[in-house]
Amino acid sequence: NPVKENAKAYDSNETEKPNIYTPLKEVKADFLEKNQGCYSTSTPQSRSKSQNQSSKEKQPQPLAKNDGESQNGFHKMWTLFLVLLISVPLLYVLWSGIGGGTSSSRDAEILQEFRARMKKLKDTYQSQDPNLWRRAHVFLEKHLNASHMHLEPAILLLTAGREAEKALRCLSNEIADAFASSQNATTIRINGVDKALLDSDIVKLEVDTELSSGFREGKKVAVVHRFESLPAGSTLIFYKYCDHENAAFKDVALLLTVLLDEQSLRKSFTFQEVEEKVRDFLWAKFTGSDVPSFYNGMDTDKLSGLWSRISHLVLPVWPEKGLPLEGCT
Repeated sequence: NPVKENAKAYDSNETEKPNIYTPLKEVKADFLEKNQGCYSTSTPQSRSKSQNQSSKEKQPQPLAKNDGESQNGFHKMWTLFLVLLISVPLLYVLWSGIGGGTSSSRDAEILQEFRARMKKLKDTYQSQDPNLWRRAHVFLEKHLNASHMHLEPAILLLTAGREAEKALRCLSNEIADAFASSQNATTIRINGVDKALLDSDIVKLEVDTELSSGFREGKKVAVVHRFESLPAGSTLIFYKYCDHENAAFKDVALLLTVLLDEQSLRKSFTFQEVEEKVRDFLWAKFTGSDVPSFYNGMDTDKLSGLWSRISHLVLPVWPEKGLPLEGCT
């Protein structure tokens, strides 16, 4: 039957026709495998990306750590500053205490040496008024005791009559040396008689040079013998060295001697009377009619100012027996 044969042929064709779903399954399987491979291969990349992202997110952490370290460094520096701020003044106080102790010990040695020398002089010059020793000792010792806060120099004026000229010279030298040696220093000596006939301006310059250079070298006392013999105008240089507030050197002493025209000073004179006698003598000596007057020379006003500066303490000296014929003990 042609119909049946056609049907059989169709059936055979149907059986022999390839199954299109099988390759699709295989393709699908291959696709899934490939996707799994891609997924598996992309996973490390994604992990690396995630790690990179996490590392990027974690990058600020070192900055925070650096901030912490800088803060710690700042605190350390601040602590060190506070320690220095406290320790430096403390060390200064301790050092000052040590230096102050050393200075106090040195001051005590100076005073002890000065007292010993003055006691020896008192035993040697036994004819002098006890008040001379007491006043001179207290006056000079007060200056030594204020060795760190001098406000003005110590000015002492000794005077005598003609009969006590040698005692005046020797005693003034001895007191000056006692003051200087107690401080391991030496004495400046100026003799007014040697300069009496020189020009006033020249003498002023010479005295200024001797005093300033000597004090700068560390000498602590100057003796000006026969102050009344200096040219009148030259004595104005002592404004510079005897001023109460503005003296050029305040940690020194000056001993001036004035030899009066009188043969002797009565022991009955009070210290006030002796001071007035010296003042009147210098007035007559420096401002008398026979004294030449210059615009820069001495006059009564200038002498009044000078006298107020050199008359801190005026003490009389009496004749002394047993002094050597030449020089002083």
